[in-house]
Amino acid sequence: MIRLLIADDHPIIISGLEALLRDTDYEIVATAADGEAALEQLDEANPDVLILDERMPQLSGVDVLRRLRDVGDTRPVVLLTADLSDRKLLDAVELGVEGIVLKESAQSLMITCLDEVVRGRRWLEPSLVQHALDLKLQEGAAGNGFASLSRREAAIVALVAQGLRNREIASQLGLTEGTVKVYLHRIYEKLGVTNRTELAILARETPGGPGSA
Repeated sequence: MIRLLIADDHPIIISGLEALLRDTDYEIVATAADGEAALEQLDEANPDVLILDERMPQLSGVDVLRRLRDVGDTRPVVLLTADLSDRKLLDAVELGVEGIVLKESAQSLMITCLDEVVRGRRWLEPSLVQHALDLKLQEGAAGNGFASLSRREAAIVALVAQGLRNREIASQLGLTEGTVKVYLHRIYEKLGVTNRTELAILARETPGGPGSA
């Protein structure tokens, strides 16, 4: 069983999640009504995944996520939110949140999100992924980042934007697949993205970027 800690200041939300997750591979081992209480229960409850309401007393979901990452706690965090401000969305993405589910979609999408997260993947509401990328573009991070790429890195970005996989990129550029992975890790850091999907969208949508038309 996958152990869950759920923090939300609305008991009806917790009750709804308890009903949703009954008879699944997920076990709720602790609940909390605010961010501070969630942190206080971590050692005793020892959850595998945390589901955190973004708007709670004491500490918000993003505040708890930041506290965890600051002390090196890498347990997956899923944010549950009715809405998310632009700043909070960017903060959550930059802190490496593993999942974001809108409350209106929780009944149909929470288990899908959890299934992806426990496999080591990131799952965000599709509309939020695109919005986060748009915000990064607006901040000008993309333009500055692409200017910092080497010629080889820019070539790799262009091929990622075309949908090529690492093996195909390696073949085209005369590199090993491992070398391509090293380059991609460096590119992600320079551009502030976390995966090839974000990179491909960024490259295609940034005017003058390696993958733009």
